[in-house]
Amino acid sequence: MLSRLSFTRVPAALTLALLVSACATKAPAPVSERTRPGAGGATQGEPAAPPPRVARPGYYIVKPGDTLIRIALDHGQNYRDIAAWSGIDNPNLIEVGQELRVRPPESGALSRPVSTASGVEVRPVAPAGGAPSAPPADGLRREPKGGKLPYSEQVWAQAQKPEAPVAVARVEPKPEVKPEVKPEAKVEPKPEVKAEPKPDTQVNGEKNGDKIDWAWPASGKIIAGFNETSSKGVDLGGKVGDPVLAAAGGRVVYAGTGLRGYGKLVIVKHDNSFLSAYAHNHNLLVKEGQAVAKGQKIAELGDTDSDRPKLHFEIRRQGKPVDPGKYLPAR
Repeated sequence: MLSRLSFTRVPAALTLALLVSACATKAPAPVSERTRPGAGGATQGEPAAPPPRVARPGYYIVKPGDTLIRIALDHGQNYRDIAAWSGIDNPNLIEVGQELRVRPPESGALSRPVSTASGVEVRPVAPAGGAPSAPPADGLRREPKGGKLPYSEQVWAQAQKPEAPVAVARVEPKPEVKPEVKPEAKVEPKPEVKAEPKPDTQVNGEKNGDKIDWAWPASGKIIAGFNETSSKGVDLGGKVGDPVLAAAGGRVVYAGTGLRGYGKLVIVKHDNSFLSAYAHNHNLLVKEGQAVAKGQKIAELGDTDSDRPKLHFEIRRQGKPVDPGKYLPAR
């Protein structure tokens, strides 16, 4: 009986001992949170980011996602011309932040000063009376011939005794010969001739656009009109393989797939102000540099980079999209 009671009390005593030891355990030390310097953003005193570069007039600074084709289209230029003006050997290699010339450089004669081997510029200085005077051959500076006597014993003695006269041969001065002054010939003013103004083919956008003989590039109906914010041209519906025609005469400045969102694209430049673009083609029938006439078949309608067969047609003036409806004839 005694052994049975002592055996049953052991678990209870053991449990009590475990509880006492658990209460006596020390609490963990508090953990302090440490933050790495700079992890929470810029600290006070750090230099601010430099402001973005601003392109000079006639130049453009490459931004992320740009291509030379896109830059040329947005500025109304041939991408090969921009490459040549900017000294780019490979038009496919441009860098973000690179400054490109997007307007033709001004041509003009440059004055080249004559320089010596030491790099010092040489400019002849003419005296007030006319042509520059040549220096003496021996390089020695000479005094005027009159007013001084050659050395001799007699002259030296006279210098010591100024009251004694010295016999000196007298040289009569030659009479001064004045150049004959001819009366100035009167020049009759010529009547001013006003030059006839030349036809504006560069900047006068609206007038010049009216002079271009425009035509519709496809016969399909308009499925999307021009919108300055969402649509830079008009979309014409049709079937794959329908003819795409040049809207006006000009020269092909691009034919390829280098512009994202346009698919197989043809760009025709008509003059120094206007160009037209034909996008989403199925097949291109012209090459860069080729001259095209109004109404000439330049491509076949397609659905490249598009959800349906259509022709996206743009007219750009100085690189800026304009409403084709203002230039195309009424249907």
